[in-house]
Amino acid sequence: MIVKRIEPMSLAKVMAMIYGGLGLIFGALFSLFAMVGSGLAAAAAEGGPVPSYFGVVFGLGAVIVLPLLYGFFGFLGGLIVSGLYNATSKFTGGVQLEVD
Repeated sequence: MIVKRIEPMSLAKVMAMIYGGLGLIFGALFSLFAMVGSGLAAAAAEGGPVPSYFGVVFGLGAVIVLPLLYGFFGFLGGLIVSGLYNATSKFTGGVQLEVD
């Protein structure tokens, strides 16, 4: 089987979902570290320049924003990669896959 063309929207949707999932994982980890760091900083310096809720707000923002950004850039990457593949496969003949 030889893949001669990749439908750009199909690859873009798949990559958006994959990268969105990765963004959710990274956002959750970032949120955890932000909340722990903010809690430790608040415990060390009561009444300091950073409010104690900063880590919670920053962490929740990461859980919402990172998946959206990763998904968006994954979508754009899928469009670009499929376009590049389609352009070069005309000259190279495509990618040969062995399927059982």
